[in-house]
Amino acid sequence: MMNQEKDHQNLDSKRSKKMKNKKNNIERNIREKYPLISYQELPEYMKDNEFILNYYRANWPLKQAFFSIFTWHNETLNVWTHLIGFILFMVLTIANAEHISQLADFMTMFIRNFPTSGDANISQNSKGETTRLTDQHLQMDITLSESATNEATWPFYVFLAGAMLCLLSSSICHLFSCHSQRLNLFLVQIDYVGITIMIITSFFPPMYYIFQCSPHWQVVYLTGITILGVCTIITLLFPVFSTGKYRSFRVGLFMSMGCFGIFPAIHALVVNWSDPMRNVTLAYESSMALCYVIGATFYVSRVPEKWKPGLFDLVGHSHQIFHTFVVFGALAHYGAARIFLEYRTRFGCDNR
Repeated sequence: MMNQEKDHQNLDSKRSKKMKNKKNNIERNIREKYPLISYQELPEYMKDNEFILNYYRANWPLKQAFFSIFTWHNETLNVWTHLIGFILFMVLTIANAEHISQLADFMTMFIRNFPTSGDANISQNSKGETTRLTDQHLQMDITLSESATNEATWPFYVFLAGAMLCLLSSSICHLFSCHSQRLNLFLVQIDYVGITIMIITSFFPPMYYIFQCSPHWQVVYLTGITILGVCTIITLLFPVFSTGKYRSFRVGLFMSMGCFGIFPAIHALVVNWSDPMRNVTLAYESSMALCYVIGATFYVSRVPEKWKPGLFDLVGHSHQIFHTFVVFGALAHYGAARIFLEYRTRFGCDNR
């Protein structure tokens, strides 16, 4: 009996070793068949950053490209930075829709301690009557007010949808662009479309809620940024503008869309100068702008890999830093959008 048990154990052990060896052989074959290559070995259409020297994927089948999300190469963190951002914004969208305040308000919890402009406790309602902003009004631990209708909340969700589209399209682009030249071009163009849509949709919450009492300005500013965005998309769909040569040109287009916001921002400051929430929203929106500018600077300059080619191939190169600042900027704008929506819901205007 004892001998039979030992035989069974030995047999199981042999089977286990056999399966393990088979798995190792498969992985070895995959690595040998689809190795990571150097910049010099890349096809011309993939040569974008000469300061990243190694760990490239090229001409990989879709299946291998998909599973490379779990392995290390020079696009791994580019994929995961925006994939995590996409998941985070998806959670925030669900949290707001389902009224889960602990998640929905995580970006606005500090608001009660933030210095506001003028008398932080006084506001004017739609009838001109003085209304005291109690701690309950300033505290952002409540999800979207039950009194907010679909008409009042849709710009907020438009922004969330735009952010998720941008982050997801970016992750997909970095994961599968190693498949072929045709797919690479298509995914890169979709990535640029996603960025443009995110910029457009970022305008919807502030323009809608700030100028809710002046609907004609809503139309002017939202129409303006949409037209500018459509022109940007049409321009970037030309294949020539997807090449590394036009990197600065692409950034310039996106920055010009962002700079369009200067005009409604000045207008909003003039109109709402005495608003007690002015400093808070300015802080959030300034943080967003700063994150985007810093990220774009890294994207164009290719720092730090430019200083030490090869050292930042896997971790710490400019595109990864750019991705991180994009997520931070989007989160800052989310905080501002929450404040715009909550404040307008509590203090409407006669035109609502």
